[in-house]
Amino acid sequence: MVSRGGAGARGRRDVVRGPQRPQLALPAEPEVFADAAGLGAEEDYDGIEFVSRDFTGGRAPGASFLDCALRGCVLDRAELRGARLLDSLLQEVRAVGVELFDAELRDVEISDARLGGAQCGGASLTRVLVRGGKLDYLNLRQARLVDVTFEGCVLVEPDFAGARLERVSFDDCELRAPDLTGATLRDVDLRGVSSFEPGRGVDRLAGAVISPGQLVELAPLLAAQLGVRVLPRE
Repeated sequence: MVSRGGAGARGRRDVVRGPQRPQLALPAEPEVFADAAGLGAEEDYDGIEFVSRDFTGGRAPGASFLDCALRGCVLDRAELRGARLLDSLLQEVRAVGVELFDAELRDVEISDARLGGAQCGGASLTRVLVRGGKLDYLNLRQARLVDVTFEGCVLVEPDFAGARLERVSFDDCELRAPDLTGATLRDVDLRGVSSFEPGRGVDRLAGAVISPGQLVELAPLLAAQLGVRVLPRE
């Protein structure tokens, strides 16, 4: 008779499924975007390269970007609600207050970006790599993240309230005061976080994986969530 709590079961519980990474294959000779009018709503951009363009305040809700590269572009306060970014690269992009509510990002790499207050509530992120850069007050409320890697970046007070995170890892990142209120986590790997400052929703860490050292640091917060008082014996 095989015990349900045997070594096999323990082994399965110890397995952490890491996120799949995007595999980009951008066009070797892309068309360079040269439209003076800027981005357009509901437009389809296929195999286009955007270089050092300033789209501040632009409106392109529902636009689709397939096999595109945005390099050194500015998207401050741009409205991209419901946009679709597929098999695309965003490199050294600055986007302060950009609106990406309900957007879809699939097989996307974001490299050395500077995002401030990016509004991505309700967005869907699948096979997304965020490498380097700084993300301040990133709003991912009610978003769905599957196979997402944060690598070598700084996240200041990201808002994951009500979001679903599955196979998400934070590698060599600073994670400062994330809001996990009402979030659902599955195979979320926090062991690679270089600096972790817990925020709201510590009780929603079920489904995350942490290191023994992180457990020691989180112990007082976890005890408080359980209503356990820790007092020296008199």
